[in-house]
Amino acid sequence: MAVKVIKGSGKPWRSYRFPPLCTGPRVLGGDLQQADQASLQQAVTDGYRDGTERGYQEGLQQGLEAGRRQGFDEGCEQGRQRGFEEGRYQGLQVFEQASAPLETMRKELRNYLDEQDSKTRKDLLELVRKVARQVIRCELTINPTQLLALAEEALASMPGDQGEVQILLNPEEYARIKDIDPERAEGWRLVPSERLALGECRVITDQAEADIGCQQRLDSCMDTLAEHLKVAKA
Repeated sequence: MAVKVIKGSGKPWRSYRFPPLCTGPRVLGGDLQQADQASLQQAVTDGYRDGTERGYQEGLQQGLEAGRRQGFDEGCEQGRQRGFEEGRYQGLQVFEQASAPLETMRKELRNYLDEQDSKTRKDLLELVRKVARQVIRCELTINPTQLLALAEEALASMPGDQGEVQILLNPEEYARIKDIDPERAEGWRLVPSERLALGECRVITDQAEADIGCQQRLDSCMDTLAEHLKVAKA
């Protein structure tokens, strides 16, 4: 390349040439492009690896946190349920221990009330028996001929040929019947018997014998009343 010399002030000038910026070997365009692609591929690989590792770590952390939270919640629920059941069982045990004396007292009170109720029923039954017996005695004292009416009813229901009829009475009632209604007494064969108490009477025929006394009638009524009152027989 020719150098142009400028003259001036009697001295010649020449243009200055700057040294080249790069003194090393030059890189061809194809090599540079290949080097850039290799660097880019390496950067992509490194970025993918770093991203994968970071994503894995973050996912692992999030998974651990979610699992820890779920496990904590499930553990709390199971613990609460188990605590509730154990508390309920322990509370029931404490209640049963505390209520045992009350249960004993309740049973004793129930037994006492049942005994008192049974005693009251028995006393009532005995009272009715005594009152009925007194009423019967008063009735027979006032009108002893009622025994003859009972004898007539018994004879009407007795089977077979009656034949000779005997009516056994207590001696006191025998005497009162003869005093009150001698004509009616003569129509029957009245037989005084020391073995019969007041109010007792036996009707005897050739074929049968019937007890028409007040005691057996009273006993029958008392049995019916006892069954109604649910009183056990002694």
